[in-house]
Amino acid sequence: MKSKNKTTGKYILKSIDTIMAIQILTTSKLPTDFGHFNIITFAIDETQQMPHIAMVHEDIDLSSDILLRMHSECLTGDIFSSKRCDCGPQLNKAMELIGREKGILLYLRQEGRGIGLINKMKAYNAQDEGMDTHQANLHLGFEADARNYDVALRMLHLLKVKNVRLLTNNPEKIAAFNKSSINLVSRIPLIMKSNEVNKSYLETKSEKFGHLL
Repeated sequence: MKSKNKTTGKYILKSIDTIMAIQILTTSKLPTDFGHFNIITFAIDETQQMPHIAMVHEDIDLSSDILLRMHSECLTGDIFSSKRCDCGPQLNKAMELIGREKGILLYLRQEGRGIGLINKMKAYNAQDEGMDTHQANLHLGFEADARNYDVALRMLHLLKVKNVRLLTNNPEKIAAFNKSSINLVSRIPLIMKSNEVNKSYLETKSEKFGHLL
C-alpha cells in the first residue's frame, strides 16, 4: 500500500517487511477508570518514540472471542475532545465496553487517516474552506485514507489472539481480516451521536468512505 505526497512527489511505502519486524518491547500494568490493563508497546526497536500500543485487560481469556477495538490515533479528538470528529467518544465507549468484557484495544499511530498531525491540520484548513474530509486529503496529495491495518494483525498475532469480535463501523477494518489467520467472529457497531459540528463529517464517512453508520 502506498500514498503519494503532492508536495515532495515521493511515495511513502508501507512495507510488509517493516510490519513483520514489529515486536513487543515493553509490558506494564496500567489501572484505569475502565479497569486494570496491561499496556504493551510494539515497535521495530526502542528508538521508535511513538510505538503502537495494546491495552489488554488483565483478566483476558485468550481462548474466548475477544472484544477488540482497532483505534487510529486522533490527538484532537482523543485528548482535546474535538467536536470535528467522533474519535474521542468512540475511544471512550470502546474502553468502557472492553473494560466490561475483558478485551483489547489497539491504539495505532495513524494520525489523520495516516497522513500525520501536521497534514491533518492542513486538511482541517481545507475543510474550513469548503472541502469535506475525503476531498481535503486528496487535495493535499494523499490517499483519502492512507491507513494500513496489517500492523494491527501483526500485533494480534504477537498477542496470540485467535478469535475477535470487532468494534467498528469501518469496512476496511473488516476486510483486513480476510487475509489473516485470525478469525473475525462478528462486527459490533460503534455509532456515536452527531453534534452541531461533525454532522457533515459523519455523512462523508458514510457516503464516501463506506462506513456503516
